Amino acid sequence: MREFGLGAAVILFVSSIIGSGVYKKVAPMSLELQSPSLVLLAWLLAGIITLLGVLTTAEISGVITDSGGPYAYFRRIYGKMFAFYYGWTSFSVIQSASIASISYVFAQSVNTLVDLPRLGGDWETFSLLGGLFTPFSNIGVKLVAVALIAVLATINYRGAKEGGWVSKVITVLVVASLFLIVILGLAFSGGNLSNVQGVASTYPPASFSAGTGFIGTMFVAMLSAFWAYEGWLNLGFIGDEVKNPQRTIPLALTIGIFIIISIYLLVNFTYLYIIPIDEMIAIAQKENTIAAVEVIGRFLGQSGVLFISLLIIITTIGCTNATILTAARVYYAMAKDGLFTGRANYIHPKFNTPSTSLVMQAIWSSTLVFSGSFDQLTDMLIFASFIFYGSIAFGVFVLRRKEPNVHRPYRVILYPVVPAIFVLFLCLFGSNDLL
Repeated sequence: MREFGLGAAVILFVSSIIGSGVYKKVAPMSLELQSPSLVLLAWLLAGIITLLGVLTTAEISGVITDSGGPYAYFRRIYGKMFAFYYGWTSFSVIQSASIASISYVFAQSVNTLVDLPRLGGDWETFSLLGGLFTPFSNIGVKLVAVALIAVLATINYRGAKEGGWVSKVITVLVVASLFLIVILGLAFSGGNLSNVQGVASTYPPASFSAGTGFIGTMFVAMLSAFWAYEGWLNLGFIGDEVKNPQRTIPLALTIGIFIIISIYLLVNFTYLYIIPIDEMIAIAQKENTIAAVEVIGRFLGQSGVLFISLLIIITTIGCTNATILTAARVYYAMAKDGLFTGRANYIHPKFNTPSTSLVMQAIWSSTLVFSGSFDQLTDMLIFASFIFYGSIAFGVFVLRRKEPNVHRPYRVILYPVVPAIFVLFLCLFGSNDLL
């Protein structure tokens, strides 16, 4: 059943992207670059590159509208084997780690309101696999994150319409609240434009003169920004459930990404306008701190901390929900082709959802919550996803050669320049020694 029109598709797209990154990633980016203007440049460059990817993918999504998104694209462009590799990487790293990391920030936000328990002592440092797996550190935060995954998986188990309704309500609240932060922050915070124009006391960072220098450091900072843009492919996962998908999906992708870029630049400018870069760097060096909480608390006090903490909680619920809703369709599509384990192709007779796929995804995502920190999870999934982003963009060239006469309701602008730049950037980014 096709549940989502253009408005709902744009909302689902936006809710799939706006999650933890807009609140948290400005701090590690400041630590890397030590310059507010360079931090904003990193956000802009990451947005432009993402826009190129969206414009490129929009052409493919207008031609291939089957459920499963990139899995369906790869199956038709490169064959089942490549699609198989994508699907299992998505399950093991990309989408599951995304769900785990966003829910982790949700739990960290809860922790700012209520001190969640910790085991303390040697439990905090206990690790497996050479320190990669730290199951007992920050245990209260991790258990709350797992609880969120379980609740949202249950909601989506009971129907796509219910999951879509949750995303719609949350997205409207989040976007309105972010614009409120910008207005209040620029008008009443007591911030100063000199904070944005200045640099850290330790500028330039040592990394500028070592290894790959400025470019390499900028790439590392952009890795954080790309996490905030992660999720832009998710709308294609539910192609079978979108009304008039050939027109709706490309249009929703394009409208949505312009909304996201505008919001990110405005909000991060506001953060850096309020707090000097040296203080932002100090925030990055503390555990369980969220930059947005520190910024808003600066001029609104405890009421501001409560507001922003609740907003992050709402936002991360929405983003986790959207990712759970969309990503499970990948494993359902794979199972229909005999490329995924178990009964992931099972459709619940009452709720008409890929119920088994949702349960499997929830279990693995919960496991990843215990594996490490938020930043470890996000860096891992971004690097893995870039391989497939480049493959999708290159697929435009392949599909135009293989199927030159197929109807394309949308053609990527400035072809072949736009997809070529996107592919070349990802190749350069992936080959950088620092990544």
